[in-house]
Amino acid sequence: MNETPEARLKRMGMRSWRRGTKEMDLILGPYADAHLAQMAEDRLTIYDQLLEENDQDLLPWVLGQAESPAYLSDLIGEIANFARVRLSRG
Repeated sequence: MNETPEARLKRMGMRSWRRGTKEMDLILGPYADAHLAQMAEDRLTIYDQLLEENDQDLLPWVLGQAESPAYLSDLIGEIANFARVRLSRG
């Protein structure tokens, strides 16, 4: 079954806000709200793959405490920077 682009974005947005840990909800949810609608197809594919990762792996990657897989490194860096800027604004 093929997913419409609208359904895909909705699913990805929901998965960003409903992770498994509150920390990742608060990192990925706002990032998704701000970026998903404008993402190019190749970036959406990588973000969709990122959503399949465990929060126990994602959080250390985003916090810079562990190295992420190479295919996710640019996106993880972008998400980490977005979260840092957002948190610094309080």
